[in-house]
Amino acid sequence: MNSEWIKATASDSGSDCVEMRRHGDAVEVRDSNDPDGSVLRFTPSELAARLDGARKHEFDHLLHG
Repeated sequence: MNSEWIKATASDSGSDCVEMRRHGDAVEVRDSNDPDGSVLRFTPSELAARLDGARKHEFDHLLHG
């Protein structure tokens, strides 16, 4: 199962752009400003754990320098 790249609605039209897609058994994440650059690959369960942590604000401290 493969899908098209989907840009996050929170991404602005400038430099903060993230896209995701399903590709085979993985969920891929890339910087939409660099479509030929690196792609991060996660299993669905890895991404689900990450999203659960984000909903619980477990990573908020990483947003502040």
